[in-house]
Amino acid sequence: MTSVCAAPQCGKETESMLKCPVCLKDGIHSVFCDQNCFRSSYGMHKAQHKSDDAEESYIPFPTFEFTGDVRPHYPLTPRRAVPKHIKLPDYAQNGKPISEIKNDRIGKIPVLTPKEITKIKKVSKIAREILDITASHIQPGITTDELDEILHRECMKRNAYPSPLNYYNFPKSICTSINEVICHGIPDKTKLKDGDIVNLDVTIYYLGFHSDLNETYYVGDKAKADPDTVRLVETTRECLDLAIKAVKPGVAFRDLGNIIEKHASENNCSVVRTYCGHGCGTLFHCQPNIPHYAKNKAIGIMKPGQVFTIEPMLNLGTYKDVTWPDKWTAATKDGMKSAQFEQMLLVTEDGVEVLTARTDTSPGGPVPRI
Repeated sequence: MTSVCAAPQCGKETESMLKCPVCLKDGIHSVFCDQNCFRSSYGMHKAQHKSDDAEESYIPFPTFEFTGDVRPHYPLTPRRAVPKHIKLPDYAQNGKPISEIKNDRIGKIPVLTPKEITKIKKVSKIAREILDITASHIQPGITTDELDEILHRECMKRNAYPSPLNYYNFPKSICTSINEVICHGIPDKTKLKDGDIVNLDVTIYYLGFHSDLNETYYVGDKAKADPDTVRLVETTRECLDLAIKAVKPGVAFRDLGNIIEKHASENNCSVVRTYCGHGCGTLFHCQPNIPHYAKNKAIGIMKPGQVFTIEPMLNLGTYKDVTWPDKWTAATKDGMKSAQFEQMLLVTEDGVEVLTARTDTSPGGPVPRI
């Protein structure tokens, strides 16, 4: 029987029978490639073990100083299966995107052919469809893992691979980021509450291409009634829209950060600097890099046929972030809320086409400022 190694830094498929004795006692299926994987990862792995008085869900990393109210709720459900007929990206089995790593050394910005553009447009429409279906289930009481399950199921229906799954060993098929979590939140047993905001970050791999988009959604009515929350979410949405309007051949990628930060500052929001937009196509992430803050040093000039994302992340407080011990979840350093929006764009001969654009039936959307 083939299983996935439970070591966070591994993620390879293995036929090993080496199991964690504590997990075995609790009825949890955790298999490790060998003793090296087990020993090197045990410090992080043991945080997933229930304490003697633990309830059905529990908070790992008990000594970590969380900056806000959001907590991880473990155990994580096992990695979801992908049928053998679905085409996989190169990292799906061992967690390492070798082609992406090699491409980073070249630093060349891809220009797509007309045939490739036709394919990526189709993939992007499917990605939007999957995000919209998943987002339609957002309501108080649903867990982020349940949203992950919905997303994964919709991908499988369309023979698409959920790109985050096992990308550098990310354990889930979607990123779900609540309130102060900026990005890369791992779906778990956390229940959404009325008053939360949650970002769903979806990427799929289909026909040999990735398509990447995300939106932040209000949970229930309390969030829509909070002036600061609405100011944050709507300003972030507007920052993306303003940046998209500037996209056309001849524009420098670094100029987009000036547009975003100007509007963010006018609305008393800060711009996250650690994460940026990126090229996307046959690779999940590639050149160009699109920083969202002003006076950045991004390299490159826009040309027809280029495809990339713009995905500003804005915070109510400081722009600085901290990473949880899971090595993925990025949260605001002061625990204040963060919002993000992302679209994937094609530079055309005279402007831009939003490949992942919202439709008339897309859930969410702007609300009036209070």
